[in-house]
Amino acid sequence: MNGKIMEELRKISEEERIYLQGQERVEKSIYTEKEQFEIDSEKFLKENRFVTVRRHSRFVEFPEHKHNYVEMMYVCSGSITHIIDGKEIVMNGGDFLLLNRESRHGVKRAEKEDIGINFIALPEFFDIPMQMLKEKNILADFIGDIFRSRHPVAHYLLFRVGENFEIQNLMENMIHSLLYEEKDSDMLLQYTMGLVFLHLLRDMEALRENSSENYKEILVQSALKYIDAFCQTAELSQIARDFHRSVSSVSKIIKNETGYTFKELLMRKRFQKAVMYIVETDLPIEEIICLVGYENDSYFYRQFKERYGVTPKKYRLEYKGKTTVRL
Repeated sequence: MNGKIMEELRKISEEERIYLQGQERVEKSIYTEKEQFEIDSEKFLKENRFVTVRRHSRFVEFPEHKHNYVEMMYVCSGSITHIIDGKEIVMNGGDFLLLNRESRHGVKRAEKEDIGINFIALPEFFDIPMQMLKEKNILADFIGDIFRSRHPVAHYLLFRVGENFEIQNLMENMIHSLLYEEKDSDMLLQYTMGLVFLHLLRDMEALRENSSENYKEILVQSALKYIDAFCQTAELSQIARDFHRSVSSVSKIIKNETGYTFKELLMRKRFQKAVMYIVETDLPIEEIICLVGYENDSYFYRQFKERYGVTPKKYRLEYKGKTTVRL
């Protein structure tokens, strides 16, 4: 991080002086007028602005709270510990955290060298980054939750990107622009954040697997829909590419969450469709074998008999036209 920026960020604010003088509780009036601790974007955002930054206040513990905006934190130095769903999430230098509006969290006391920057962003800020993402992925799903509902699913994403110099440079540029209040910078900031997201997609291994309470569910549901739609040609490597993760990590998530490997799920779906064709159509068995993605007829016949105890022909004779079918 640029030395001039870090010098500015290390300065003790008036709020922090209060805490150093002995006040042990957060000065809530700085953050909200509400009785419940919900930090209000209007306290910090200037008129007609979609985003701003504020250094995380040190020397005090923040009790559990929520925001009426999307919060992103980038740790410049030291470490900052969040409590999310009762779990301690320790952020170190270079870590990047996204919290949506429904996420409730607390933050442990930070000391002088623990420098975190809070990006305070309205949903409108993400219009351009969302367009830049285009394809379906965990970031697009996360941002989409912001727009799809007045009460989006509460979750967060934590990226460990301290070794990603491209992201660090982009973050530094945004922090500099917002700290020094460069005029008419919102659109530039939106494109810059879009570039950050695109870099994150290239480095999805930096996303902690347990960052989002529904991340694994999103991946598994996407995998199941993909298998259902493309069972003839489905490949695990395609899911890995879609989620910008390694094949081995995607394979592990699918196995842990469903109890089946990708290959087993694909086989189950292929045989379910084969049974449907067998009992609902008059298509030749050899044609059905091709329709569900198998080229080796003898392999299909052997697996079918192991699963159902009879040949496909006998299965058709027994179940064709019946409402109850063994899948």
